[in-house]
Amino acid sequence: MLDIADELHRWVEQGRDFAVATVVATHGSAPRQPGAALAVDGAGTAIGSVSGGCVEGAVYELCQEALRTGRPVLERFGYSDEDAFAVGLTCGGVIDILVEPRAASAAHPAGGGTVAGEAADGTAGTLAAGLAAAAAGEPAALARVVRGPDGFLGRALLVRPDGGHTGTLGGHPALDRTALAEARALLDAGRTATVALGTGSDDAPEGGGAQPAGSRCGTTIELLVESSVPAPRMIVFGAIDFAAALVKVGKFLNYHVTVCDARPVFATRGRFPDADEIVVDWPHRYLDSQELDARTVLCVLTHDAKFDVPLLERALRLPVAYVGAMGSRRTHLDRQRRLREVGLSELELNRLRSPIGLDLGARTPEETALSIAAEIVANRRGGTGTPLTGAHTPIHHDTARPVGRIGSVA
Repeated sequence: MLDIADELHRWVEQGRDFAVATVVATHGSAPRQPGAALAVDGAGTAIGSVSGGCVEGAVYELCQEALRTGRPVLERFGYSDEDAFAVGLTCGGVIDILVEPRAASAAHPAGGGTVAGEAADGTAGTLAAGLAAAAAGEPAALARVVRGPDGFLGRALLVRPDGGHTGTLGGHPALDRTALAEARALLDAGRTATVALGTGSDDAPEGGGAQPAGSRCGTTIELLVESSVPAPRMIVFGAIDFAAALVKVGKFLNYHVTVCDARPVFATRGRFPDADEIVVDWPHRYLDSQELDARTVLCVLTHDAKFDVPLLERALRLPVAYVGAMGSRRTHLDRQRRLREVGLSELELNRLRSPIGLDLGARTPEETALSIAAEIVANRRGGTGTPLTGAHTPIHHDTARPVGRIGSVA
């Protein structure tokens, strides 16, 4: 749902009634991952997508029905061999979709009243706060019950990095404590996932003791935890024409893009109008001043040893997602020799993607930027970079799935 937070926040501010359908679990090959959402307001306006087109019509009707009844519903869509005209996924996967109605008066109730379909637990206000945080680019995690006992479906908690939270799932206080801990962990990792709290072995305490939070409700409870975190960073070193093209692609992929170059004549807003930041500084000195996370990608396009070596000496020792450097194979071998001389190990050198990008036969700056972006995406999602035609490998890859969680996405 947070993927359409900007629009939904506007709807809340405008006082619109709406229903939102969210993918809460996937099985097999599915076009959208948990957290993807489609919303429909009282006038029939639709935003977002849950399937890339396969079941949008049916989900749209479910949203309209939820607006009429005021009741949430959990629906499963899959592929049907028996009925070629049945609503389902042509890709053969299965998706579970939670449809929830949200009345404008419930987000800002007057006189403490409630409306049909909204539990008297502040859920609507919690969701409104989550949408506002996501729209403002503030880090927060929204945890919603997507499967559980009657009356729990749709209840929500909002947790912030400092541990502060809004809302309650109801039931035993330990349920909130467990849900908050799970949501906080996923927020720290910047991930969205479905989490099961219940009677399974993953929840059983070691050596006996208190029962897990979910079992106190008599059954397993599943939460969808959506993390809203600032956009991941792409730092492009070297203010050249290839960098200008890469900035555009980086923005298309929703990165916060910084261009850094020590030469003020090249690092200008006129040359890089799409960049979020333009920094005039020595690359290695700028890198030393930054706090980076595991989603950051570093693209070294300086192609000059006096810039490359001190920069890569630092970059390859940082816990970032990707480090790539432009240059010919001859340049790469010379760069490796220089980096060994300053003390980098073979393990550290193996992290370097150089020559940067996938082999697309690229010639122009735009084609080269596409090849770099393709390698970044493949590295992030666990792809191979090989053609899908004739291949027997999965189209969608599961990467870094935490133990005890299902349906996780980066």
